[in-house]
Amino acid sequence: MPDSTPRVSESVLAKLRAVYSQLSSKEQQVAGYILEHASDIVHLSITELSELCECADATVFRLCRRLGFRGYQAFKIALASEVTNPKQAIYQEINLEDDDVLSIAGNIFAANMETLRDTLHILNRDELSAIIDWLAGAKRIEFYGSGGSAAIAQDAYHKFMRTGIPCIHHSDAHYQVMSASLLQEGDVVVGISHSGSNKDILEALRVAKDAGAKTIGITSYGKSPLVKLADCCLYTTSRETVFRTEALSSRLAQLFLIDLLYVAVSLRREAQTVENIQHIREAISLKRL
Repeated sequence: MPDSTPRVSESVLAKLRAVYSQLSSKEQQVAGYILEHASDIVHLSITELSELCECADATVFRLCRRLGFRGYQAFKIALASEVTNPKQAIYQEINLEDDDVLSIAGNIFAANMETLRDTLHILNRDELSAIIDWLAGAKRIEFYGSGGSAAIAQDAYHKFMRTGIPCIHHSDAHYQVMSASLLQEGDVVVGISHSGSNKDILEALRVAKDAGAKTIGITSYGKSPLVKLADCCLYTTSRETVFRTEALSSRLAQLFLIDLLYVAVSLRREAQTVENIQHIREAISLKRL
C-alpha cells in the first residue's frame, strides 16, 4: 500500500503558497502566519495557533484538511521534517577523509538529539495519556514489528516484562496474526512501522481489533494506513541523510517513545515493577562471574 504522506520533497510550505489565493480570509490569516513563522509552528498546539491568528480551532483544522492532512497533528509532523535543521547542516559537510573523527561524532550526535527534540515537540498530550491508560490497565500487551522495527518491538518486550503485565513481541507475520486472533477485550497491541504501510503489521492490527483488543501505532507518517487503522498513534520525525534513510534515523525516536511508555506505565504500577526489577537483577546475577 503506497504511503500518501507528503515527504520533504513535496514541500508543505510550497503547497500552502499554491492554495493561498483559494482560501477564505480567515484561512489566509492562518496560512500567512504559518508561512512567516514556520519553524515555530511545531511547538504550538492547535489552540495556541488559533489564538495567535485570532480565529477558531476549526479554521486551523479546515486549512490542514485542505492541504490533504487528516488534522493539525499530521500537518505538524510533515512540517517539522521540512523546517527543522536540514541534513546539509549536519551531514553534507562531513568528509570521511578530511574531517576529524570527533567532528563526525559531534555531527552525528547533534542529528540524533535533533530527532529526539523534533519527536518530543509533536507529541499529543491527549493521545499519549489515553495510550498510557490502556497499557497500564491491559490484561496483555503484544508488540509487533517487522524488518528494522522488529528490534524496537523486542526492546519494548524487554522493558515491559518488568511491569508484571503479560506481554510478548512477534516479528514473524504468521505469529503476529495467529497471536492477534486469540486476543480479547482488555488486551492491547502496539504496531511499529516507520512508513505506517507495512502490510503484515496492518493485517495483524486488523485481526487484533476485530478480536476486541485496543490498537496503538508508532509511525513517522500522519496520513499512513496505520494511522487510519489504529485506535491511537504516536509519531516520530526524522530526516534522511547521506548515510542514513529516514527509517534508520527514526529508530532512536521509536526507542525514546517505548522508553517513555515504559516509565509512565511503571509509575502507575510502581510497587510491582520495583519488585520485579529486583527479582530480575537477582536472576541475572547468576549469569555473571
